Amino acid sequence: MKNALITGVTGMVGSHLADYLLEHTDWNVSGMCRWNDDLDNIEHLMPTINNQDRMRLLYGDLNDLVSLLDVVEKAKPDYVFHLAAQSYPKTSFESPIETLQTNIVGTANLLESIKKTGVTPIIHVCASSEVFGRVSKEHLPIHEEVPFHPASPYAISKVGTDLIGRFYAQAYDMKIMTTRMFTHTGPRRGDVFAESTFAKQIAMIEEGLIEPVIKVGNLDSLRTWSDVRDAVKAYYMLVTCNPEAGSYYNIGGTFSCSVGAMLEYLIGKSTVENIKIEIDPDRLRPIDADLQVPDTTKFEKHTGWKPEIPFEKTMLDLLDYWRNKVKSGKKFLTR
Repeated sequence: MKNALITGVTGMVGSHLADYLLEHTDWNVSGMCRWNDDLDNIEHLMPTINNQDRMRLLYGDLNDLVSLLDVVEKAKPDYVFHLAAQSYPKTSFESPIETLQTNIVGTANLLESIKKTGVTPIIHVCASSEVFGRVSKEHLPIHEEVPFHPASPYAISKVGTDLIGRFYAQAYDMKIMTTRMFTHTGPRRGDVFAESTFAKQIAMIEEGLIEPVIKVGNLDSLRTWSDVRDAVKAYYMLVTCNPEAGSYYNIGGTFSCSVGAMLEYLIGKSTVENIKIEIDPDRLRPIDADLQVPDTTKFEKHTGWKPEIPFEKTMLDLLDYWRNKVKSGKKFLTR
């Protein structure tokens, strides 16, 4: 039986990947998290975790090499999915050092721990489409060789993540692939991201908890949307479909629209009429990556993967996720 290690298992993507692996493989899954992480996203897996029934949690921190050595020694992974990161671009402007430390040095720490422990897993290092940053229209759709032009400390950190992954593959003969996943969302998306905070605000408006006004940032940015459940299937196929050390891929959906059009779709699904929109200066980035449309030909040809879940289902599932959370009676920040 194979062993998989997921860093960042408590995040949106990590939790959905754990779901996918438990359902579609017979692998044992070790999920790495910090001792004080919020476990809400994996609450439904607690019986499995408590019973040590193919899944367990291991405590580690990307900024603590000793803890990573311990995690790798215990997990003995055949596959590693490195998803843990400081993942919010706007926060990176306020905490650039933490972002660079966690995402660049933390990735190096993880790969060093794997190298020193002597295990030889197939490794997925997750970068981001944000590495491409402010792309000119003549470079659309964005293929793998479009030059990097990062537009935030987060994006810079993911350039480092991408390059470190490829370096370790070449220098130390490690089977590492890196991905630049474009916008992906769905249930469990953190409320600091645009579509998720919009869905949360709509859910709170429907329950009468806030006034019928949605606070927004930049609505003009163009995004290609994909579903997190399609994303984790892509990650599984990445490591199981003839993985090639040092390879790198753009992955993403096929439906593109502006952030504003996405918001209008969500508002159209609300039970409340005449919801207003208000620009909140605190939600604007100093620089924004405003054209994010991928060319995924390389990855699709290599693996046969294609996105299957339509934009409409993704957004409705996200909205229903927040409706359920708000109705549970929990208290939320109005961010």
